[in-house]
Amino acid sequence: MESSCMITQVQREEVLVQAKPGLVSKTSLKKPRNRSIFKALFCCLSAQNVSRPAGPSDPPTQKEEAHPSPKSDLLQCLQYQYYQIPGTSLLPEVTPADKGKICMVIDLDETLVHSSFKPISNADFIVPVEIEGTTHQVYVLKRPYVDEFLERMGELYECVLFTASLAKYADPVTDLLDKHGVFRSRLFREACVFHQGCYVKDLSRLGRDLKKTIILDNSPASYIFHPENAVPVQSWFDDIGDTELLSLIPIFEELSDSEDIYTSLGQLRAP
Repeated sequence: MESSCMITQVQREEVLVQAKPGLVSKTSLKKPRNRSIFKALFCCLSAQNVSRPAGPSDPPTQKEEAHPSPKSDLLQCLQYQYYQIPGTSLLPEVTPADKGKICMVIDLDETLVHSSFKPISNADFIVPVEIEGTTHQVYVLKRPYVDEFLERMGELYECVLFTASLAKYADPVTDLLDKHGVFRSRLFREACVFHQGCYVKDLSRLGRDLKKTIILDNSPASYIFHPENAVPVQSWFDDIGDTELLSLIPIFEELSDSEDIYTSLGQLRAP
């Protein structure tokens, strides 16, 4: 299996048609001179050996692959390692309003939205992002039912956005997406641990009880340290008929009263 930060020729040629480069991609800006820009801006978390469709920025004669690979379409990961200061936590103290609630860690790209540098006619947001002195427009599609999902999760959980993307992209996108102020905190790439070529979201560093912490993410590589805390979600790119977030609402409504998510999730996973 290829490292999540190693990229194939097909991956190099997809930067975004409707996707995000690790953060923004489903197609790719193919010009070599632009690659360093994407390396700096986007994340690559996928450790899955799945082929991904070429993006809209590919040459007209290029054929697209059949299935996209979660968070792997944008170039190599930066060789970055985070060293935590002993005794510190990534999250602030729990507010009185969230006391006793489960902490739900939610991913952004290809879980809630899909972004692309390639113009998309039906984009929900267009976010300007400055990269190396040049402003680029990022076109963002919202996953179906994301508004309903976030609003309900905000009522039941202490919701935290945790993305391996850079804040210069993810923060303005979240400003537009989170219209109800659901996310109590936002964590970006610098909060991840760079482990064996991947940006991993180490839940033990949040400062929350792990038996009352859940992570929702489309990339297994991002929660490799705590797979028992994860509720996997299918990667989303542009399927307007997708209902995954809608179907998860009743499941999370049931889980919200759990005193031990390991027991509750174990029961859900049982055949």
